Amino acid sequence: MARKTQDPSSFSPVTLGAVTGFAIIAVVFAIAASFFYSASPISFSRDATSTPISHVDTTPPKPVLDTVDYDKRLLAMAHIGTSSKYYEMFLKNDFGTTTPPLWPARTVYPKAGAILPFKRIVAYYGNFYSKGMGVLGEYPEEVMLDKLRTEVAKWEAADPNTPVMPAIHYIVETAQIEPGKQGLYLARMPDSQIDKALAIAEKVDGIVFIDFQVSLSTLEKELPMYEEYLKHPKVHLGIDPEFSMKTGARPGKVIGSFDAADINFAINYLSRLVQENDLPPKVLVVHRFTQDMVTNARKIKPTPEVQFVMDMDGWGSPAKKAGTYQHVIIPEPVQFTGFKLFYKNDLFAPSPGMFTPTELLKLNPKPLYIQYQ
Repeated sequence: MARKTQDPSSFSPVTLGAVTGFAIIAVVFAIAASFFYSASPISFSRDATSTPISHVDTTPPKPVLDTVDYDKRLLAMAHIGTSSKYYEMFLKNDFGTTTPPLWPARTVYPKAGAILPFKRIVAYYGNFYSKGMGVLGEYPEEVMLDKLRTEVAKWEAADPNTPVMPAIHYIVETAQIEPGKQGLYLARMPDSQIDKALAIAEKVDGIVFIDFQVSLSTLEKELPMYEEYLKHPKVHLGIDPEFSMKTGARPGKVIGSFDAADINFAINYLSRLVQENDLPPKVLVVHRFTQDMVTNARKIKPTPEVQFVMDMDGWGSPAKKAGTYQHVIIPEPVQFTGFKLFYKNDLFAPSPGMFTPTELLKLNPKPLYIQYQ
């Protein structure tokens, strides 16, 4: 499907995805990459008469999900150790008359090649055209990558049992304060910018998220425009309810929302791409800092092909952010959680400073997606 992209000279960095006043309200290749299987030629050993005497099938075996390790990592994510009364109950999926804890959320086993919970994703967020939307556009490429490598090292040191997958989280569609020719208050980035994100991610052996602020448009209309990228084994998806303007209001006037029906559309759309192209599972990140930004969250249904992350997207002091996590993210378990950190906004007075990896690992559940803006 053809799409009209934004002329960089007319791009407005308002893009409200920099989290303006609203945030104050609340405060691979992936490791398994994709496997392409084709019939391998038979390899012959020949004697002097060139008679075939043996053959070796060099087709690599398909990956198999380690469900035992998967379950143990889920339990560790929820701080449930082997001495907990819930440990064996969860492994047996039999709680009897005991009320199970909210976390970990038991959903479906993913297709082999899943990133979560085997790795933690540490992402840098933003848009290359805007210095105000995050670190991707604020710093020269090599400076930005050095900073990302530093954060990766901090997380690996804080949690040596969970390897880190670096990520470039690029806002490919940004909400605008002007309606534009289509009246959608939306700017679509050119393909060259996604290609740039992929090239940068390659330098840290990482993955890419393309993030959508659909404004007055819809996921049903926008996602197919980027299908050639979403079929790429390194590309995953982020969607931002704050700028999904179902009421028709201009972005920035009210906080938008996605319903479970919207999110399940994205999950099912990605699932089809994974199935049809034999890809490793995709990760879908949904940003959230208020209850109403995601409606009917308990109806969200992850699939073996799509892993779901509800990302705590508010800024402020550690106490305020922990409160948002406690009251908005934790009570509605879907599958995995994320946590967003702001290099600047999290330091506004009276905040004593940003959360450290060690501090975030004390949260229950431990976030497996970390985003820096």
